[in-house]
Amino acid sequence: MLRFLTAGESHGPSLSVIVEGLPAGLSVRVEELGNELARRRLGYGRGPRMRFERDELRLIGGVRHGRTLASPVAVEILNSEWPKWEVEMSPAPGSPSKKLTAPRPGHADLAGMQKYGFDDARDVLERASARETAARVVAGSLAKSLLATIGVAVVSHVVRIGAATTPSNVRPLPEDLERVDESEVRCFDATSEAAMIAEIKAAAKEGDSLGGIVEVIAYGVPVGLGSHVQWDRKLDGLLAGALMSIQAVKAVEIGDGMAQAGQRGSVAHDAIALDESFSPGGGFVRRSDHAGGLEGGISSGAPIIAKVAMKPLATLNRPVLETVDVATGESTVSFKERTDVTAVPALGVVCEAMMALVIANEAQRKFGGDSVEEFVRNHASYVANLGSTASAARPE
Repeated sequence: MLRFLTAGESHGPSLSVIVEGLPAGLSVRVEELGNELARRRLGYGRGPRMRFERDELRLIGGVRHGRTLASPVAVEILNSEWPKWEVEMSPAPGSPSKKLTAPRPGHADLAGMQKYGFDDARDVLERASARETAARVVAGSLAKSLLATIGVAVVSHVVRIGAATTPSNVRPLPEDLERVDESEVRCFDATSEAAMIAEIKAAAKEGDSLGGIVEVIAYGVPVGLGSHVQWDRKLDGLLAGALMSIQAVKAVEIGDGMAQAGQRGSVAHDAIALDESFSPGGGFVRRSDHAGGLEGGISSGAPIIAKVAMKPLATLNRPVLETVDVATGESTVSFKERTDVTAVPALGVVCEAMMALVIANEAQRKFGGDSVEEFVRNHASYVANLGSTASAARPE
């Protein structure tokens, strides 16, 4: 199965990611991985570091002459700022020049210090930092490439920043992704973009931060990924867990989940009909997609849709959040680490990565194959068989 592990700290020499389970023969280019990382830096409201940080990547295993070898793929993302932090973050025995002892409310600082017995919040925040998501985006880019071989595409867009929201019926298709990325806030609805930027400007003026919501959509996912037979094989549960694992995410909604809690069954569910195209629904189509492409923990062939809510960032540009200095026990305000006004536009790119990784894993579980060619062939055979089953259901 497809799995990945990341390593490294925010101000360390590099981040690294190992992706295991990719079949042989998948095309991999450092330039394409870099392009995906550049998308993660997009968005109005990002801090000044986004103007001087750059991501230099090295492929250090699992790829030869631009193709995967079926062995683990290892990628290193170098930190251009490492010379400034080489002493403070040195792995050699020693002591930091300054300890951070005023943990930030809403961050992992205090809970992590208590859990691991640290007296310096930096021992926690360096790994808890959202910088770690750069390694996830690299892993997700590889998963996206694998999914593309069977016609699956994952896209995202921002639907809310602060109080500014988009109409619920505005949703991009895969071919619209470039247009979404051109938006300063990665919003597909141009009429909502100005309101979102105004929200960010107002929060920035007050030294505050903003949260928001992104919608992430997977198109072309075939029916039959995931399973109803065991709790830990349900695809909606796997997706929710992966998306909730992203830093600062506090809620995940599949389809119309929250709205359905107040609806009657006669309007909440998606009617089924025969479909002439046969794919990816296997000869059937849902008249609507209130379920977000998932029924009983199994993909239905409809687009998989999830909304992901991010809280306002815990580090503010003005120190107003009350806390306690763990060294003295005195009341104080939390320290200021480098920060953004909002990271919601970047969240969408990370959500794409996590959704792609989960779906790619389930696709490999379903179709198998030691090579990309075998993986694609198995998928094609499965879809063709679904079409035959639907044909038998048609009236004479």
